[in-house]
Amino acid sequence: MSKRRLNRRQKWRIEKIQQEREARAQKRAEDAEHALEEGDLGPEQTGLVIANYGTQVLVESESDPELRQRCHLRANIDTLVTGDRVAWRPALREGSGGTGVVGARLARHSELQRPDRYGDLKTVAANIDRIVIVIAPYPEPFANAIDRYLVAAESTGIPPVLLLNKIDLIDDSNRDALEDLLAPYPGLGYPVMRLSTKTGEGLPELLGTLARGTSVFVGQSGVGKSSLVNALLPGAGARTGALSEATRKGTHTTTAAELFHLPAGGDLIDSPGIREFGLWHMSEGALLEGFVEFRPFIGHCRFRDCRHQGEPGCAITDALARGDISERRMNSFIHLRNSLEE
Repeated sequence: MSKRRLNRRQKWRIEKIQQEREARAQKRAEDAEHALEEGDLGPEQTGLVIANYGTQVLVESESDPELRQRCHLRANIDTLVTGDRVAWRPALREGSGGTGVVGARLARHSELQRPDRYGDLKTVAANIDRIVIVIAPYPEPFANAIDRYLVAAESTGIPPVLLLNKIDLIDDSNRDALEDLLAPYPGLGYPVMRLSTKTGEGLPELLGTLARGTSVFVGQSGVGKSSLVNALLPGAGARTGALSEATRKGTHTTTAAELFHLPAGGDLIDSPGIREFGLWHMSEGALLEGFVEFRPFIGHCRFRDCRHQGEPGCAITDALARGDISERRMNSFIHLRNSLEE
């Protein structure tokens, strides 16, 4: 893939953003050092970042979940995201106004990342154990979009689950198409769940699945992620938005990633609406690995530069002919590979 050439305005914008980031980092460092110098902080302990407000984060004590404070960050700390575990010192409220200081970020066991508009990977949540890919009858789901999310999940090593939300909107006009769309995925190892926040059908099963570890909802706007949070956590206050009547697409409602504790156990991170994961930063090899049923055949083609489009001795094409790979998933691979090359 050839690199994009930036024009003068784009270069200026990148420099401006970098300067703003440096200024914010300097302000965070000054605030943190001031709090440390004032000596109004308690002993260091382990905490969990449950929300990120840009220059500050909201940290919850692991030993006392009732203790939550906004915190400054020490200058040596990389960017924190919701789900990070940290070493922090809580403020003694009478002396500081209740602002603690994060001294270190603990090791992450997983990261959910996506490229920004400049192609740089940006972590949006950490220490995730499950990615719940939410779809709905409207906006209409497509195999390419589902496979894009699955490949992105495979690249992180975080197990994905497919969740068909708003099943109360299923009728004779869309039932067969939805079932055909979802039919291949359980055989590939991807669980498919069904739920209606309106009727409550499927809610106990979802709560049982989410009761272990930390989960995150992803999916395009309008599929009901915020409504799901409201159903799982009454009173959480996630804002919901209606579908645009003109486009049948959703409007973004959640503005910042936030972590919630579920009543039946487990944690949930409600992330900002993501229309799609950008995969164009991936190599073709990584894309191939993202299609789990392709993996047994990778590296077995006759030619090292095989494009898997009918070349002699292509192991992927042979698997397609035998039915080990479905035509639909092959088409998704080609579609996503073409997007890498644009």
